[in-house]
Amino acid sequence: MSAEENRTTYGKCNNPHGHGHNYVLEVTVSGQVDGNGMVCNLVDLDNCVHREVVTRFDLENLNMRPEFASAVPTTENLCTVIYDILKRTFRQAHLERVRLEETMMNAFEISS
Repeated sequence: MSAEENRTTYGKCNNPHGHGHNYVLEVTVSGQVDGNGMVCNLVDLDNCVHREVVTRFDLENLNMRPEFASAVPTTENLCTVIYDILKRTFRQAHLERVRLEETMMNAFEISS
């Protein structure tokens, strides 16, 4: 896109040097409650999220990530990518929802 098209489409998020956010990620799972009173071990879920999502995207220029080689790294697209990653990698419970908060005013979610 031209510089003008980028400004028109992306507004204040348009920056030729990139820009970033401090996202808040929520992951919702479901399943049968086991004998320990849990749907899944939250340590396992936290470890999976950290290993598969945080280490992949934290402090990265998302425009340079292979996950966004053919897509703009909007929060909506990032949320979809994270959902797909967790759907493939976390097997201890059913992935219900991924919600990604960009700002206090903007959040996006993908659910099954």
